[in-house]
Amino acid sequence: MQEAATRVLILEDDYGLRTSLRLFLEQEGYAVGEADDAEIALELDAVEPFDVMLVDLMLGGIDGFTFIRSVRPRTTAPIIVISARDGSKDVVAALEAGADDYVRKPFDVAEVRARIKAALRRPDYPLVSSAGGYTPIGGIVLDSTDGPLIFDPAAATLRRGTEDLHLTSTEFKLLLALTAGPGRVMTRENLVSQMWPEGHHGDVRVVDVHVSRLRNKVDTGAGGVISTVRGLGYRLDPR
Repeated sequence: MQEAATRVLILEDDYGLRTSLRLFLEQEGYAVGEADDAEIALELDAVEPFDVMLVDLMLGGIDGFTFIRSVRPRTTAPIIVISARDGSKDVVAALEAGADDYVRKPFDVAEVRARIKAALRRPDYPLVSSAGGYTPIGGIVLDSTDGPLIFDPAAATLRRGTEDLHLTSTEFKLLLALTAGPGRVMTRENLVSQMWPEGHHGDVRVVDVHVSRLRNKVDTGAGGVISTVRGLGYRLDPR
């Protein structure tokens, strides 16, 4: 039985750019849905969810930021912003809204293809480190004081008790990188290299935004499992 093609949404109000992207991605074997309006895009995704989304920020009506905030609670699909707005505040605002990556216009379509492949790729790590060396992947207990909070890399799941905590592709890669070295400081540069193995062109402090989003899911009011090491980076401290 033939595997279904990966579904890509292009939300872009520039007809020429949207068409060029669609034709290119279809040649690459993707099934492409397109919209020039955020409301239409939300309706399309509600009917048949997309596997990855390319979203412009400057749209008529509902803007890209609002679209991302609206769709993120119901999907873990990677969201890649494609925008001419390249200020650091715009990048941070898009990531805080729920985007996973940011491509600045003008861009080479080959770069978009690489970003899509990187966003969809789930790292294949057969082993994870532990206090006693390396052990087969299974449920990793991050917090035994409230839940417990268990991360299963093989199944790409995060659960607190019986509740599923949905991870985006980028959040999964970030948590996987942190769990590979519990108790060890991970620099922003190291985390970026594992989250975007094909390369990331931008400020490494975008990691801070993704860590903040991940903390909202894994940390509780009683304390957190992700510690900030000032001037260096972050450390996972299972409890």
